Amino acid sequence: MFALLPLVDQQAATEQELTEAEKRDNVVRLAFDNDPAKLDQFVQLIKDVIPEKTGVVLRGSAVTGFRWKDKAPFDADGPGTSDLDLTLVGSRVLEFYKITGFFVPGVHSRPLSDEDPGIAPDLVPLRERLMAMVRRPVNIQGTRDFVMYLRGELIGQPYLTLVEKPDLE
Repeated sequence: MFALLPLVDQQAATEQELTEAEKRDNVVRLAFDNDPAKLDQFVQLIKDVIPEKTGVVLRGSAVTGFRWKDKAPFDADGPGTSDLDLTLVGSRVLEFYKITGFFVPGVHSRPLSDEDPGIAPDLVPLRERLMAMVRRPVNIQGTRDFVMYLRGELIGQPYLTLVEKPDLE
C-alpha cells in the first residue's frame, strides 16, 4: 500500500491542477479536432445505446494531455495512436459484458478493446461507430459507481464526465 502513495499523490495533484473546463478543452482539442459539436455527437451515439441511469466518463491521456505511464503527450506516436478510454458507470451496463470480461465479476469489467473484442458483443457496433468518428481506438469499460468513486475521488485519477449518472439506480 505504501508503494501506491507517490502514485496517488501524483494523480491527485494532476486532478487538482485541471478544472472541468480544462479537461473538456483538452478532450475537444486532442480527440475531437477542436470541434465541440463532434464531442456532442460522440456523446449522443453513446446515449442512444446505454441503459437509463448509466453515467459515462472519459479517462486517460485525452483528459490530461499526457500518458500516465511515461508522461508522453497525447498522440506521441503519431496522429490517431492514442486511444480514448470510455467508462460506463452503473450496474445495468455490466449486463453487456460476458462473465469472462471482468476483472471483478459483476463489479468492474475489462475494457472492450482490440485485445478483448468478444467480451461485450452488443457494445461492438457502438465501439466501431465511435472509432470511425474519431479515427482512433476507443476502449469501453463498465464499472459500478463505487469503483468510479474509488478511482476518481480517492485515488485521484482524472476523468471528464460526459453523461451524469443519477444518484439512485
